[in-house]
Amino acid sequence: MAIVVITGTGTEVGKTVATAAVAAASLAQGLSVAVLKPAQTGVADGEPGDAAEVARLAGAVTAAELARYPEPLAPATAARRAGIRPVGPEDIAEAAAKLAAVHDVVLVEGAGGLLVRYDEQGSTLADAAALLRARVLLVAPAGLGTLNSTALTVEALEARKVDCIGVIIGSWRSEPELAERCNIADLQEAAKAPLLGALPEAAGALSPAAFRAAAPDWLAPQLGGTWDAAAFAEVYAPEPYGA
Repeated sequence: MAIVVITGTGTEVGKTVATAAVAAASLAQGLSVAVLKPAQTGVADGEPGDAAEVARLAGAVTAAELARYPEPLAPATAARRAGIRPVGPEDIAEAAAKLAAVHDVVLVEGAGGLLVRYDEQGSTLADAAALLRARVLLVAPAGLGTLNSTALTVEALEARKVDCIGVIIGSWRSEPELAERCNIADLQEAAKAPLLGALPEAAGALSPAAFRAAAPDWLAPQLGGTWDAAAFAEVYAPEPYGA
């Protein structure tokens, strides 16, 4: 996989847990893994951030941050308010390339959605992905509203000539509603890319040992797992209207 940029359709969609699952599956294959969080917001100095949470769940990864801002805001805004230098796409690309030189897999986890501003020039994670010529893995929710945000994110990637490798559902409920069931197929159409996994609800609350053992079952072979998209769709396919 080399360098993969992981973004979401918005905030709180399961990016960090999805990143941890991909990291755990890669480690299970015997690959070395680095996780880069370019801008960690809303976390004070000394507190564990998203990269540390990935390491806690996934295991022996190299966890790196480029900048940390205390307020839970977009990186550019948080940097300005804290009086700290913002992180630009060149900074992200340089750090990711250095990690890629000594690791088999580098996972770059963004903040919020794809077009969140990182600096006063309006630079985004998409700009960093374009510089790296890296593919993007999109984490999306399963329910109503996800198709629009997914399609918009992919359009933004296409405009920058960045490839979307696929979509992961960030949280799949044990008893999904009709929209969630229908979105198994519709998400792939909105993303113009395959569905590459579905993380069970509250996966991040598992013990690290249980998380690492189960992670490959949540991800498709393209991400080092054993999850079968066709079988998943067959189990949860909605009945025809009026049936």
